Amino acid sequence: MPRNRNTFSSLAAWRRRIVAGAVQSGWRWAQQAGSVTAEHPGKLRFRRLGAGTRLAFPQGTVFGERWIEIGECCIIAEQVTLTAGMLPGLDLGAETVLTLGDGVVLGRGSHVIADTTVTIGSDTYCGPYVYITSTNHSYDDPDEPIGRQWPRSEPVSIGPGCWLGTGAVILPGARIGRNVVVAAGAVVRGEVPDHSVVAGAPARVVRSWDPEKGWQPPLRTPAPKPIPEDVTPEQLAALAAWEVEQAEAVEQAAAVDQVEAVDQVAVEQAGTSS
Repeated sequence: MPRNRNTFSSLAAWRRRIVAGAVQSGWRWAQQAGSVTAEHPGKLRFRRLGAGTRLAFPQGTVFGERWIEIGECCIIAEQVTLTAGMLPGLDLGAETVLTLGDGVVLGRGSHVIADTTVTIGSDTYCGPYVYITSTNHSYDDPDEPIGRQWPRSEPVSIGPGCWLGTGAVILPGARIGRNVVVAAGAVVRGEVPDHSVVAGAPARVVRSWDPEKGWQPPLRTPAPKPIPEDVTPEQLAALAAWEVEQAEAVEQAAAVDQVEAVDQVAVEQAGTSS
């Protein structure tokens, strides 16, 4: 009886591996086939979709593509929402509403809601679940449900070279300068100067760059040393390989020391017990 049960378990495990492999292969195929690029846009007809840009599959909610421009070499992760207008099918006029510059990265599950102009500068990276919106609910009438009151819209601009951490929220009217870090979970409204770090809800400047004094307050970690101009890519690759070998050697040495320490403790315990 135990032998039959073992045979059945092995057969079930084998079938499960086969099914799992087929499902994973099919999903990888769907991800590849379902991604959106300039060469294979599917049903999405953006005003501009730059070369080298990819919208991963599955996409989130996407509408108003006629008023959306996406630059070159952008990475739009899975389940990202990109919308122009409050509802699909609206005529938003002749001008672009939502603009993503070259090299923009939108992390998984992020939302960019553009009821009026939203501009994200080139080389801006967004972590997962970032929320950028040009529209917010109003609360003029305390007796009327908030969801039924007409929302207010203000343009949003995010400069080039920014980093928006996971879960950051960019509210209507935000004007973020260039090379700005928005900390994870921060809620940004109003103007943020160039070369600054903001955090909190509402976000405030916690670090900024002074041309004479450098970062204020100073960074807690030393700045990385620049690579000398005469170093070749081959030398960098060799250095990286050497560093890996050194790290492995250190780990092996630590493991040997740990074994020797355990042996020493065992010897001492044996001597004590005798």
